[in-house]
Amino acid sequence: MTEPLVIAAVDGSEHSLKALEWARAAALRHDTGLLVAHVLPDSAQLYAARRSSLRDASEPEEFADPVSDRIRALLASGPSMPSEVAYESLEGSVPDALRAVGEGARMLVMGSRGRGGFASLLLGSNSRAVATSAACPVVVVPHEARAAGATGAAAGPSAGRVVLGLHAAETPDDVLDFAFTEAAARGTAVQVVSAYSIPPSPTMVIDSPFAVIPPEALVAPDENAVPAEREMLRSQGQRLAPFRARYPGVPVEQAAVPGDAAGRLVEASRSAALVVVGRHHPRRHIRSLMIGSVANAVLQHAHGPVAVVPTLSESD
Repeated sequence: MTEPLVIAAVDGSEHSLKALEWARAAALRHDTGLLVAHVLPDSAQLYAARRSSLRDASEPEEFADPVSDRIRALLASGPSMPSEVAYESLEGSVPDALRAVGEGARMLVMGSRGRGGFASLLLGSNSRAVATSAACPVVVVPHEARAAGATGAAAGPSAGRVVLGLHAAETPDDVLDFAFTEAAARGTAVQVVSAYSIPPSPTMVIDSPFAVIPPEALVAPDENAVPAEREMLRSQGQRLAPFRARYPGVPVEQAAVPGDAAGRLVEASRSAALVVVGRHHPRRHIRSLMIGSVANAVLQHAHGPVAVVPTLSESD
């Protein structure tokens, strides 16, 4: 069976070139092929439609695509490449075309803003639309202005780790499996972050953006911890147990934090290798048009790459 591809969505912008480099490295880590996908601009699509309708064989069959030519040249002169690299020019709207090509992919990687994005926007409409509804995991790589917010954070508590936002009762197995697979491929730890709404007790001192609980501290829960914190750690432990067994070489750090999960995950993104969130949908809304509040907030404000993972086994 052929391994699922890593797909890089490019449009020639500097944002998409950052995403391409991230996707190239991911394909190498997972020992799989890389597909570079470019949605043709409207002018190229109109040209193709006009030529087809006129059936004028005297005109060139294809519209010149300078983006594809530039990408091929960059990859040819760059560092090591996956064993298989393919290029595909797509037609249609950007979200629709990328959703279609992403069917069955290991992941689809794209920049947080495209060529036409307004400088004031943190997340482009195409990035949001694809992350909201694609059938595969979508990794959004932030543009330079957002990534600059992580400067000096390399020694933070999440440095180099895969950070997983976990709601013990609701986050699907697919999301946890993606996070553990990424950590195993990177040779790093999974840091699991869950939030509880009860304020910490007066005896609890928090001197970092979130309190990280090392594995040895979980053997006997701290009786001085607030009940909500203890229950959160127990729920995390139960939820993580099968994944610890499946990935014995991946260290796990559990973090129970008071307050807002999204804010903690955004802070963790300053130094994390990747933040992984599930695409939770409000049950009373149309699933293809909605995204959970935590995933949305992290996408809007994260300083590093964010993977939004759907329930891959879900049926409509």
